[in-house]
Amino acid sequence: MKQGEIKKSYTALLAGRLEKKRYRIDQPLLKNNLRSGERVVQVHEEGKDAVTVFHRKRLFADASLVDIELLTGRTHQIRVHSAWLGHPVIGDRKYGDKHINTIYKQRGLKRLFLHASALEFVSPATKKMLKIEAPMDEELQGIIDSTS
Repeated sequence: MKQGEIKKSYTALLAGRLEKKRYRIDQPLLKNNLRSGERVVQVHEEGKDAVTVFHRKRLFADASLVDIELLTGRTHQIRVHSAWLGHPVIGDRKYGDKHINTIYKQRGLKRLFLHASALEFVSPATKKMLKIEAPMDEELQGIIDSTS
């Protein structure tokens, strides 16, 4: 990813309505390991460089569907940057909003609403750019279809 050879794209449903169509979050991330072994990541000046670009795709009454481009690949990067932005990923029990998570759980969401939608890289065999796309699963698509 650092050399621009791999591009990862994601789709997520974020809590709240994003005002702008594009957000570039350039905030360093610091990883901490708790005594329990759990990893917690936070925006911190002593952390490693991390850049995430959010592209608003669709607005709902209480959420925003976004496409996400990772320019770096840090642990929990999307989840921490979206929470830092004030719009956490819906269904995120670690960095998210309990109230909106409860609402979407009642609507049928059973997990984090974060989908790895595409991976692009140069094929070692053909030396051509290869893009692999993954359709959204039925559960996440059903949430989008039923959200107003």
